Amino acid sequence: MSDVIEQYRVTKEPYYRTVADEVELFEAAYSVRMPMMLKGPTGCGKTRFVEYMAWKLKRPLITVACNEDMTASDLVGRFLLDANGTRWQDGPLAIAARHGAICYLDEVVEARQDTTVVIHPLTDNRRVLPLEKKGELLQAHPDFHLVISYNPGYQSLMKDLKQSTKQRFGGLDFNYPEHQTETEIVAHETGVSAEVAGKLVSIAERARNLKGHGLDEGISTRMLVYAGSLIAKGVAPLPACRVALVRPITDDPDMRDALDAAVTTFFSDK
Repeated sequence: MSDVIEQYRVTKEPYYRTVADEVELFEAAYSVRMPMMLKGPTGCGKTRFVEYMAWKLKRPLITVACNEDMTASDLVGRFLLDANGTRWQDGPLAIAARHGAICYLDEVVEARQDTTVVIHPLTDNRRVLPLEKKGELLQAHPDFHLVISYNPGYQSLMKDLKQSTKQRFGGLDFNYPEHQTETEIVAHETGVSAEVAGKLVSIAERARNLKGHGLDEGISTRMLVYAGSLIAKGVAPLPACRVALVRPITDDPDMRDALDAAVTTFFSDK
């Protein structure tokens, strides 16, 4: 395999705590090259799961953070000028398809719909990627696999996948783990005690209950890891939670006071 693709190989096992049968289902989907769609809230472990599966399946992983300014050329490739004239530069999707990597399009609904349609020929029995500007019909490598993710909580009429796109994928639902599992994850990732990790998870659970009642999004597992990491470095729990959990998710003074009170409830002895 070329050096181009080796830089994308996941060489160290990422920590991932299985919560159901998602690993087995993803392995089965990969075995038949079924494109996969991961749905779940921000920071619940979708990206870590894809990293873990790439390591487990021994496939390189090319991740693309989608955004509204991303064009089809950003995914597929374009001609570039250099000292010798013009040369073709494969985009991340073309690199993955050519060399047999997993291509992960993170938060795919952030991309324009006219951009996402370029993946359609790769998601059916054709498994091809037309490089129209180059005049090449790229046949996907047998090991190529396409994975997309998005947060259904941010769906709108203007930001959603077309049914013609959704129905080309198998789907896995992700959510925040149950209390004990999330406590184990936070403790493992940060080095704090199970007691401290459990208190952080309890704070997050209270905040998640406020989603739609003053909060657009609850406290994610990722944010708990940030807070735990600060605590592990010697920052007191109250300011650590204020910086990592409360201030990032709301600017409303009353909501901040409510969340600060929840933090104080669990860490009042610290």
